[in-house]
Amino acid sequence: MVRVLLAEDDSAMLDVVRRALSADGHAVTTAHDGQEALDLLSAAGAAFDVMLTDIHMPGMNGIELTGKAVAMMPNLRVLLMSASTDTAIPDALKPYVAQVLSKPLALDQVRSAVRSAIG
Repeated sequence: MVRVLLAEDDSAMLDVVRRALSADGHAVTTAHDGQEALDLLSAAGAAFDVMLTDIHMPGMNGIELTGKAVAMMPNLRVLLMSASTDTAIPDALKPYVAQVLSKPLALDQVRSAVRSAIG
């Protein structure tokens, strides 16, 4: 079982992806924005294998969240989602980003990316 933290500000997208990953047997914890995701990562006993986050969210975006997340959990694998094709990933974060998924998402693509991220 893979422990997934899913951060997405679009409630419909959050629910669809959560249900798809849960159906694959993953334990999925959801956050509606970057700050909520960071709070979950900071919680005592928090343990995640993969973080799937939207890049463009209000407040803390997915890039900033990724930097803070991997500082706390260096073994965390990150999958980024974006509708924009010109998002630059800072070089320091590239080793942690397993894949950037383009929106609109295909659920098979998300499922495959999670499987690939954990090896």
